[in-house]
Amino acid sequence: MKYKDYYQILGVARDASKEEIKKAYRRLARKYHPDVSKEVAAEEKFKEVNEANEVLSDAEKRAAYDQLGTSYRPGQNFRPPPGWGGGSAGGDFAGADFSDLFSQLFGGRQQAGAGRRHHGSGGAVPGQDVEASLTLTLEEAYHGVEKHLSLSAQDGTRDVKLRVPAGALPGKRLRVPGKGQRSPYGGAAGDLYLVIQIAPNARYRLENKDIYLDTPIAPWEAALGSAITVPTLSGNVRVKVPAGTRSGQKLRLSGRGMPVSAGAGDFYVQLQVVLPAALSDAERGLYEQLAKLADFDPRPDFPKD
Repeated sequence: MKYKDYYQILGVARDASKEEIKKAYRRLARKYHPDVSKEVAAEEKFKEVNEANEVLSDAEKRAAYDQLGTSYRPGQNFRPPPGWGGGSAGGDFAGADFSDLFSQLFGGRQQAGAGRRHHGSGGAVPGQDVEASLTLTLEEAYHGVEKHLSLSAQDGTRDVKLRVPAGALPGKRLRVPGKGQRSPYGGAAGDLYLVIQIAPNARYRLENKDIYLDTPIAPWEAALGSAITVPTLSGNVRVKVPAGTRSGQKLRLSGRGMPVSAGAGDFYVQLQVVLPAALSDAERGLYEQLAKLADFDPRPDFPKD
């Protein structure tokens, strides 16, 4: 029999993930499906792609295949080594096809699957995956939310119900199995991938996984120091403003940013010193008194009058 490199047939690396194998199979199955393909020898290539997928998408079969090692070349004469796959030494495979190895090893399941390649979901070309955007408020992304969606597609409307986990960041892709395009060949429907977007927030600013809050403080709070209460997405927090605070200075609340699985972000209280919109006569008098008493020069490098 002739050795077949299933990884080469699918065009993936030997350490490819299950998802990478699935994507490669779907792409090639559409390309070589005999009902639609104009490629030379499309039917034979379609069979090879199905055969490779049936082995590599099954963890047990893939492990047995990987035992054969990497020393064989495609088309090279091959005889299974003694004890391969936990079976008997070699066996009689004279005149057999390479796929018969797995048919014998796994009790005919490979052969049974092969009979469905052109009919039903076992080997028919699956529907295409679909990608759409899902816009959340910052509060929804922070706490997590259950969404009920109605999405329009070329072949109809999709009613989708899903749970968005807490800490979803912009660009995160959520997979909804079986909600993509339906297969015109009787195969399984494709998957729906929702790409998270987060709408701008009137109060908070999201930067990567950190959250910023512009927080006004009075001049005397900045000069003398103070304790203020700030609203975060996980509740109110009392923070200390140190004496001598400058406008733009940030106070960090560790771990109160977006609660992502790789490690929560931080929450930054960005202080902004603001003046009263109007002064009473008494307040004006105090500022005039301060101007006479203060030695502070905010512009030491500027020309003097």
